[in-house]
Amino acid sequence: MFVCLCNALTDRDLHPHTAAGDCSVSMVYQACGCRPQCGKCVPFVRQMLRDGAEAARKSGGAD
Repeated sequence: MFVCLCNALTDRDLHPHTAAGDCSVSMVYQACGCRPQCGKCVPFVRQMLRDGAEAARKSGGAD
């Protein structure tokens, strides 16, 4: 699914950078080699970071 139309970034493109949830939106875009243009995607990327942090926290507590 496209998350950022301006940069043609999909959830698959962003997932490696959001999975741990330990960075910021700007760090995710920097890792992808671009930056937000219109900003409509920022809430979605922020949610992906929250989801990644929650998943990392749950998997870390299972050990």
